Amino acid sequence: MIVESRRAVVSLLLLATLLLPAFVGVSEARAGRSASDFAAQLPPDDRREFEAYYAAWIFHQAEKDAFWDKVEAVRKKRRAKIARDAVVTKADYVDAYPPEFEGPTLSKRLSTAWEKFQTEGQTPSAPGAARPDIPGVADYLAAAKEHYGFVPERVTEREFKMRYAREALRLGLTKDQVVRVYALETGGIGTADMQAGIHPQRRTGRPISSAIGYAQLLSANSVGEIVKHGASFVARLERMAKSPELSQERRQRLAAKANALRKMIKKAKSVPNEWAYHQRFAETGPGMGIHPINLDGDIGPWLQVIKLKGIKEFAERHKRFDLSPSQLELLNLAGPGTGIEMMTSVGSQMPTVNFFARRGYERNTIVRGRTAAELLQALEGRMNQNVKNPGAVEFAEVFDLLTAEASR
Repeated sequence: MIVESRRAVVSLLLLATLLLPAFVGVSEARAGRSASDFAAQLPPDDRREFEAYYAAWIFHQAEKDAFWDKVEAVRKKRRAKIARDAVVTKADYVDAYPPEFEGPTLSKRLSTAWEKFQTEGQTPSAPGAARPDIPGVADYLAAAKEHYGFVPERVTEREFKMRYAREALRLGLTKDQVVRVYALETGGIGTADMQAGIHPQRRTGRPISSAIGYAQLLSANSVGEIVKHGASFVARLERMAKSPELSQERRQRLAAKANALRKMIKKAKSVPNEWAYHQRFAETGPGMGIHPINLDGDIGPWLQVIKLKGIKEFAERHKRFDLSPSQLELLNLAGPGTGIEMMTSVGSQMPTVNFFARRGYERNTIVRGRTAAELLQALEGRMNQNVKNPGAVEFAEVFDLLTAEASR
């Protein structure tokens, strides 16, 4: 069916070029400055080149939309089968990848001019257009202070790793699981306040998601974990605050964190305890204000480690014991339920389009164009490379130090 669709696209390209204004009108309903505006300012030869390209691109977008509509429809039926424990077969998956753009391309000169035109015009629907802004760490910190009076207490990277490793060992996670997940998620150089899309050392780039920290938790993950484990975090902070060995100032800071967490828990529990609601809530001011707990030297390590521990426990409930680091990361990347499905005999051979939303698939280069089994191999390869980087080496040293101390 997809092949037939492509043939139809090719046969209609010439007609589309002649009817460009009609096609452009659909796209321009969502755009600022339009493709027809751009074409109107071009000399005749450039205009013909651009019109042929743009008509083909519009058809390509329609073809991709149809592909992803099919993927979602098939996914919905498959999830219903899984929910009722029915047998899932290859027929329950889309055994194909998104169509590639096969139309005419623009010359480098004209492509550069078109990209500049889009950027200046803020054209979100056009090819290569800038993405809408995603909140950065500063935005999350401002929301935390505004809604909860919370300012995370920072510690050095080595101390953060030390606390993270202690918590991991306490909960039964291994050095390899934690360090290699860190290496994959952060490139082996990540900082406690690293956000996806921002280089953790150069601080260049722009956010591509809300993912923060060593385990790259999304803002909705932070909300979900607070709902599940927030009360135990409060209790731990209160116990720590009673320690006579601490200074009065330190005890006061711990008590203030506990109070802020109570407010966060109350807000987070004001919405239904479901992922979709957590996602929407995480985009509000009070929801954004929860995310910076990942940066706090006391709470951040607990939160991120317990998230990984939850993934491990989920896998064990599904008879998947002794997860390798790459398998743990697969469940962390795709979600525990989806990750388990990707490791089944049938699911492992299916294209990753079946397991990721369109936006996640298109944004994540390691996911695209692979089967689930190939993705697992790619994760392993990336870990092997990144575990040699300074942050991962330091993290491994911290685990070795703690293990040696425990043996003594």
